[in-house]
Amino acid sequence: MQRVSRAEVTVNGKTTGRIDSGLLVLLGVGRGDTAKDAVYLASKTAGLRIFGGSDGRMTKSVRDVGGSVLAISQFTLFGDVRRGLRPSFDGAADPEAAESLYEEYVSQLRAAGLQVATGVFGAMMRVESVNEGPVTILLDSNKLL
Repeated sequence: MQRVSRAEVTVNGKTTGRIDSGLLVLLGVGRGDTAKDAVYLASKTAGLRIFGGSDGRMTKSVRDVGGSVLAISQFTLFGDVRRGLRPSFDGAADPEAAESLYEEYVSQLRAAGLQVATGVFGAMMRVESVNEGPVTILLDSNKLL
């Protein structure tokens, strides 16, 4: 996820999602991920304190600052390039499972009271953003300890 001052996604030249201040989330769903992972990640996304408070330190969440989330599905996060020069995506979930968990993640964010914009699952998308800070945080539900 990235803290942004704005972000937008377009598909075939048409804007499908746009936010001002908030978070751009590039969400990869892996083989073996479950609804529990989606719930965990949505809770972390909503509560993670990566926005500046009055003292300039990161003390506020996207919810605290009234920000929005642009959630984009991105299976290429599972690109493994340890062998050869062409990425392997064997670690990514199959499209049906991935779409279901992506939708669960978005649903959980909305249930937490956040405004959420999205791209189009499985589509070729153009994503534009202005990263503030820059601040980029990696969340991985498989690294809980």
